[in-house]
Amino acid sequence: MAKANSDSTEYLKKRAFFRSLLTVYGRKPVLEALQTAGVKAFRLHLAQTNKQAAILEQIEALASQQGAEICYHSRAELSRISKNSKQDQGVCADMVCPGFADLDHFIEHNQDRAFELIALDKITNPQNLGMIIRSVAAGFCDGLLLPEKGSAQIDPLVIKASAGTVFKAKILRCPDLSDALAKLQRVGAKVACLAGDGDPTFANIDAHKQRVFVLGNETDGVSAETNKASDYRVAIPMNNGVESLNVAVTASLLAYRKHLQ
Repeated sequence: MAKANSDSTEYLKKRAFFRSLLTVYGRKPVLEALQTAGVKAFRLHLAQTNKQAAILEQIEALASQQGAEICYHSRAELSRISKNSKQDQGVCADMVCPGFADLDHFIEHNQDRAFELIALDKITNPQNLGMIIRSVAAGFCDGLLLPEKGSAQIDPLVIKASAGTVFKAKILRCPDLSDALAKLQRVGAKVACLAGDGDPTFANIDAHKQRVFVLGNETDGVSAETNKASDYRVAIPMNNGVESLNVAVTASLLAYRKHLQ
């Protein structure tokens, strides 16, 4: 049988599947993930040195019920999988998140239709990231563009802040935001950075186009590099001298923008 190459249907399906996995670590976070309705584990990873405990028995039983492969590792091997040896407590699990995809896959299947994405530019606060994910999961935008470089990682704090919605949200992964925005612009999408001095206001933008709203860092806002590459800047109107909103609140407004028009 020939080895699958990078263009084969088999390879692309495998890549899409592994892009849908989120590794959760820590005993309580893994247990809660396994108990989340509609979510399944692909693999459960356990340290060989774990001592018997009721919570571990419960975790193993749930993973087995979901048909997950159960793997036992040395502590060094497990730390390479969890990427957090100080907090993994000898347990991590690869959970299947159907809404997770890479940006290339999204573009391939959506470039001929109208869409709106929310992109994050160096959002580093786990609480904010979790609340943004929750708004995206509940709202009506087409996904959250989350770069791996410079952003908070999806860890137990983010999962908790999202109230478990991270497993259901449409999250598009990309290595770098600048490259991702350039790809979207090449297929006709317009990039709009949120800024206090922007114009027009976000409520007046035509919803029936391909568009990406970029939210900036909690302290510094959208980076100069992203601002320079954007097509325009958009403002949210403010009353009573208020200068700005929390980034998670702004994401909520954007997630419901099309539905409330």
